[in-house]
Amino acid sequence: MVLELKLRKIGNSVGLVLPKEALAHLNASEGDSVTVTEGPEGTLRLSPHSAEVARQMDVVQDVMKRYRHALRELAK
Repeated sequence: MVLELKLRKIGNSVGLVLPKEALAHLNASEGDSVTVTEGPEGTLRLSPHSAEVARQMDVVQDVMKRYRHALRELAK
């Protein structure tokens, strides 16, 4: 699915209005949360919010923060 969406002013912010096809693809509806993550080459990925995935991301970010120097050395 490829959709070209227009950014719109919503109050003091800018947002996207997702068409029903996109909501159906996400299995989401009004009031649900979605997660935006970085993808390759500067892209963003939109997915339904999952409490388990959010917990896992928190753990990963904590590990990356604690071991940032070791990870940086390993990346060389």
